[in-house]
Amino acid sequence: MKKVRKAVFPVAGMGTRFLPATKASPKEMLPIVDKPLIQFAVEEAVAAGITDMVFVTGRSKRSIEDHFDKAYELESELHARGKDELLDFVRNMIPKNINCIYIRQAEALGLGHAVLCAKPVIGDEPFAVLLADDLLDGQPPVMKQMTDTYDYYRCSVLGVQDVPRADTRSYGIVDARKVADRVEQVGAIVEKPKPDDAPSTLAVVGRYILTPRIFHHLENVKPGAGGEIQLTDGIASLLSEEQVLAYRYAGTRYDCGSKLGYLQATVVFGQRHPEVGPAFDAYLKSLGA
Repeated sequence: MKKVRKAVFPVAGMGTRFLPATKASPKEMLPIVDKPLIQFAVEEAVAAGITDMVFVTGRSKRSIEDHFDKAYELESELHARGKDELLDFVRNMIPKNINCIYIRQAEALGLGHAVLCAKPVIGDEPFAVLLADDLLDGQPPVMKQMTDTYDYYRCSVLGVQDVPRADTRSYGIVDARKVADRVEQVGAIVEKPKPDDAPSTLAVVGRYILTPRIFHHLENVKPGAGGEIQLTDGIASLLSEEQVLAYRYAGTRYDCGSKLGYLQATVVFGQRHPEVGPAFDAYLKSLGA
């Protein structure tokens, strides 16, 4: 049975909620202290044993490619200045065995379409999908928890958490029944239902493990508003022939697609930072925080 060795990172979105910061730079490159969101997601995938990182990009996303590429001028400058610790960090930001693959999504036609763009690279293997603006803080890392779940059950796995009923209109919501600790079998999934119509409060967050059969369903689902292909609709169709599980991950989610979630993550990770953490924590306490 095949392991999950490939991950798709849909990074073609415009990031309009963070304008003007995202006018010329992708939202995935917004830093939490000194590390961009996309690097957190890639490190999470690496910790799960994933080796092929497939970035589905769009216009103005070149900085993501540059971030994971070799930077000869920077390395030369750091070497000349004797900044060996920084040089080592830049050279080893991701392990040498990691492959970075870039696919251009010509039009932003929905998350399902972005995933479908990766089909030529994924082939007939199971794969992960990580949305970088959902920063998930867990030990072990959340994608590692999910690949372990996949290895046991051998079917698609959706990362989920309970949300307030008033917030269901912002998520894909699943109707599921418990089969084991943290694991539930999905009976139905609905995209952004109104609170009164939601089958539950169990929401899909930005982590998925999908079987390659999802591509067949994404190719055949009916596009919604704006011609967009929704991943939720593809998963709903997949349910007609394969088991899909919901996994209640152990960890904390920071919605870094929102300004409040981004600030919350910055505070938490700032307090932990080995260089500035103690001073930053003291500063927050001085404010009465």
